[in-house]
Amino acid sequence: MHVDFKEEQLQFADALKRWIARDYSFEQRRAIIGSEAGTSSEAWSTLAELGMTALPVPEAQGGFDGTAVDLFVVMQELGRGLVVEPYFATVLGAQFLKLGGAHAALLERVATGELKLACALGERQSRHELRDIATRAEQLGSGWRLSGAKSAVVHGAEAGVLVVSARSCGGQRDEAGITLFAVPLDAPGVQVTGYRTLDGQRAAEVRFDGVELPPDAVIGQPGAGWDILDACADYGAGLLCAEALGAMEALFDATLEYLKTRQQFGVPIGKFQALQHRMADMYIHLEQARSMALLAAVTLDGGDIAERRRVVSAAKYRVGQAARFIGQQAVQLHGGMGVTDELAAAHYFKRLSMIELTLGDRDHHLARFVAQPGFQQAA
Repeated sequence: MHVDFKEEQLQFADALKRWIARDYSFEQRRAIIGSEAGTSSEAWSTLAELGMTALPVPEAQGGFDGTAVDLFVVMQELGRGLVVEPYFATVLGAQFLKLGGAHAALLERVATGELKLACALGERQSRHELRDIATRAEQLGSGWRLSGAKSAVVHGAEAGVLVVSARSCGGQRDEAGITLFAVPLDAPGVQVTGYRTLDGQRAAEVRFDGVELPPDAVIGQPGAGWDILDACADYGAGLLCAEALGAMEALFDATLEYLKTRQQFGVPIGKFQALQHRMADMYIHLEQARSMALLAAVTLDGGDIAERRRVVSAAKYRVGQAARFIGQQAVQLHGGMGVTDELAAAHYFKRLSMIELTLGDRDHHLARFVAQPGFQQAA
């Protein structure tokens, strides 16, 4: 699939590319990961200055009202640079608030970079089924009381506000009866345990022990949060496909450069035909993944729900397949160095592995794709 990007989109990409090359080198990133915070406030401020935090926010709240294709360009560059700041978590949280339509003040703070968001959606028993919710929300007068726990909350400890899914009525796996909340991290009863993940990013376990919330904490309508949750999960999966594409491009380029410089028997190993064939296979996977990631971004900007679900699941599956193949081949072609912390290839492979497990792995999205209406007839 071919998309002609607008001049503004290319300017965003170029600004990010220049900043990463100047101030976010591989060694600088390793230092950030190794710090106590695990992220850089200076890097976050730069993202805000470049307009990245304002990009997903509506114009009415001081943003640029960016489309999914606009965010595709940004996420691709962040993936190429292996940026570990909580940009994806904040953008995904902002999408919840946008669709909810009642948290303009929070979105204004997101646009300026003052507020970071995180999405507490998964639980220990739920795996990739986001409708499987044991966290309970009980009405307390005009407000709510929240009790339960969320697992693997990406950048949960770095956020100022959490987007939380809870069960307000119905069965644990029902789509009806889900209510979404905007929960301040410093609210009494919120307990957060942060940790570093395999890919160098940050995540957290979050507990809610009788957290009392006002009526305006609800995102959307009480008991009717599934449609927003489903739409935002697809939005996030589409953005992750773009990030994975950037990481795969960088990993492919690094592997190609290594084959040109590493010598064996007096010649660059890139001269060996067997290795050329493997690089050709990697390139095919990369280009197919690019087409599916672009298709997902374009589809997210449309209004067809069934088409969105079908295309996003197809893209997440195909990109995940490509990420595994390219990552494994890159590590093998780098030899023993491919798994060392000192080489960027290992970090790209780890990030790609974590993207595969975020918002649905390949098996989950393949099953979801097959379950879409009309699949059996088309088959």
